[in-house]
Formats: sequence, C-alpha cells, structure tokens
Amino acid sequence: MKLEQFYYEAKGNKWFRYFTVFCRIALALGFIPSGVVKTMGERFTALPPNHPLGHYFDALFQTGYYYTFIGIGQLIIALLLLIPRTALLGAIMYFPTILNICILAYATRFEGTRITTLMLLANIYLLCWDYERIKHILPFKRSNIAIDPAKKKPVSSKFPFVFFGSVFATAALVIVINIFIFDIRPGNSMEECTNGCSSNKYPKATCGFCDCIYIHGKSLDTCLKEYRQAKEREKNDGSKTTTDK
Repeated sequence: MKLEQFYYEAKGNKWFRYFTVFCRIALALGFIPSGVVKTMGERFTALPPNHPLGHYFDALFQTGYYYTFIGIGQLIIALLLLIPRTALLGAIMYFPTILNICILAYATRFEGTRITTLMLLANIYLLCWDYERIKHILPFKRSNIAIDPAKKKPVSSKFPFVFFGSVFATAALVIVINIFIFDIRPGNSMEECTNGCSSNKYPKATCGFCDCIYIHGKSLDTCLKEYRQAKEREKNDGSKTTTDK
C-alpha cells in the first residue's frame, strides 16, 4: 500500500518525470550507434579475435543477415523509447536485450560491466515507472487503489533528494563493486592487459594470463585456471625467498 502510494506521488513529481525522460534518451542513445553499425554490416568492435568477447563478436559478425537483424532490432527499440506513446513497449523489448548484454559482459570479464549494469538498472526503473500499466500481468498480489486523475499531472515540484541520492549512491556502488569483483580482467587489448603487470602483486602470473588470452588464444576459463596456478607458484616462491632471508 505504501509503495503504491509512493509510486503515484512520484508520477506527479516533475523531477521524476525529467529523470524518466533522461533514462529513455540515454538508453536509446546506447543502442543507436551499435544498431547503425550492425545494420551497415560493419564490425561492432575493435576487440581482437583472441579476446573472450572478441570471439563472440567475430562469430556474431559471421552470421550474415542475423547480425543485421539484431542491428535493426536495436534501432527499433531505440525509436520506441523516444516516442512517449510507445516508450513502455520499448522498455519491455529493451529489458531482455540489455540483460543478455550485461550477463555477457560479466561472463567475459569485459570492461563494460559498469555501463551495462547501469543501463540495466535504468531499464528496470522505466518498467517500474509504468507499473500502473503492467501490474495486471505481474504474478503477485496488488492493492486496488483508486487512481486520482489529478495525480497523473505534475502537481509537485519538490526535489526528491532521497531518491536522487540513492541513484548516485547506487551508481557509485556499481563502480566500486566492479573494481573489486574480479581479481583480473583481460582488458580491451594486449597493451591494456599487460599495463598492470609491473604494478601487480603477481606480475609473472598476470603477464602469463595476458599471453594466454592474446597470444595463445585459449579460452577464458583455461587462462583463469592457469593464472591461479601461476599465482600460487609465485606466492610460494615469494614465501620461500622471504624464509631464506
């Protein structure tokens, strides 16, 4: 009851409406460039073939008109988001697409995990914004609050400090978590991967991981396994050196 009451109050606040428009535009802009590239039949990324995500994009590029179909789909979703009357349909179609992209980014330890997570959260916000229109298909109990037509108008100009503070805190939390969630990432290139070798606690293991990915072209799981084994050896060698001294 209180949650739905908050929802209807938010629907009548101009700042929430501005944020909703911002999310729609931002998400649409996130799909337009990649959609155009795919539709034109060009490679979407400069990631090398041996990169974990590069393998995927290379295979996707070789699928011919399916690759173009994905690009057209992204452009259609972006257009739907930009039109107020079809924004809900755009948000619904956007969700499985960005969820797939987000999971793919985490699975391959791609540097884009932060932005894809924020895009997913923005998409969820848009779905919540249209809760009134989709609540009848949701599989949980809901109250039957009568909707006051006046609440559909921007009746409040009060700035929601708590909400926007939570938005910034969530964005910061996503960034911080992504800094520590992985002990190593392949980066976007061999140079980017090896840049951290000298400053890493286990430089040999780190450089070996980069070689495994970019030179030998092994799978991410195989390279991670070899990296952890090399890290243990390097750790043990360091312990023996310290003991000898």
